[in-house]
Amino acid sequence: MSSGKRKKTKRPKPEESVVIAGISGNFGRLLTRRLHTQYPIIGIDKRPFSGKPKDVIHFQVDARRRKAENIFRRKDIRALIHLGLVHRPSPGRPVYREMNVRGTVKLLDYCQKYGIPKVVLVSTAYVYGPGPDNSNFLTEDTPLAGVADYPEMQALIEWDMYAQSFFWKYPEVETVILRPVHVIGPNVRNAPTNYLKLKAPPTLFGFDPMLQLIHEDDLIQAILLSLEPGISGIFNIVGPGEVPLSSILKELGKTSIPVPHILAKPILTRLWRLGLATFPPGELPHLQYQCMVDGGLARDVMGFRPRYNLRQTIRSVL
Repeated sequence: MSSGKRKKTKRPKPEESVVIAGISGNFGRLLTRRLHTQYPIIGIDKRPFSGKPKDVIHFQVDARRRKAENIFRRKDIRALIHLGLVHRPSPGRPVYREMNVRGTVKLLDYCQKYGIPKVVLVSTAYVYGPGPDNSNFLTEDTPLAGVADYPEMQALIEWDMYAQSFFWKYPEVETVILRPVHVIGPNVRNAPTNYLKLKAPPTLFGFDPMLQLIHEDDLIQAILLSLEPGISGIFNIVGPGEVPLSSILKELGKTSIPVPHILAKPILTRLWRLGLATFPPGELPHLQYQCMVDGGLARDVMGFRPRYNLRQTIRSVL
């Protein structure tokens, strides 16, 4: 399914706009501030955008509504960047399958209907799923397994598979699916960052998995590269290397609390339901098994190479 490629195509005009779905999230706001000096930006998000640059247009609408479709009728749109996924579940909040999947179906329908030439969808490398039988450095062809009893991840897998079907069904649209490893940094708010910010992170007794991290700014760089004319395909986006979990915690000066595996899930589930934990129990397999991916395709086709080294990336959460 990798099928990443670069073909010669006409360079867009500078005044052509980029639509960002999910613009009001932490990463969406960060991306907008990096991008708005290069392209006119149009944002779609039900949430308000605090601190919006003056030259950015923000439509505070649901992607599934007619008002959102009207945005794509414009003749000056060259690309959609879709960040509108719920990667950050909260205690007591339902699974956002409707938002993740149904909203994306609508957005991609608009792109096909109105001839938007480029679509960039930001997924996650962890749709492959951590597991005891994983080989080192999974490629983009690896089947998506996720975590079986983690509904939020199963919704993301459904989303990713729909994006793949769009990629194959409409070859006239330059579709790019990015699957970054754990994204961390001072601005993102997700499970890996929440875990690394804990004063005493729990670990699973007897396990020390190898992990891959990427700095939030390096993911922005990958998105910018994916906007280049002629780029399409599915790409794993990896950071500067692999490192054991214990080394990450040591670099951050953290003292971990080893917990027997048999107790970890019921304890964390209880704390999660009470709103006393910021790390969802569905993420526990990442503290037990590895899920390392190969980033060679993005390097060869897109020219992507992380700019932050491993120490800078790890310490970005401080």
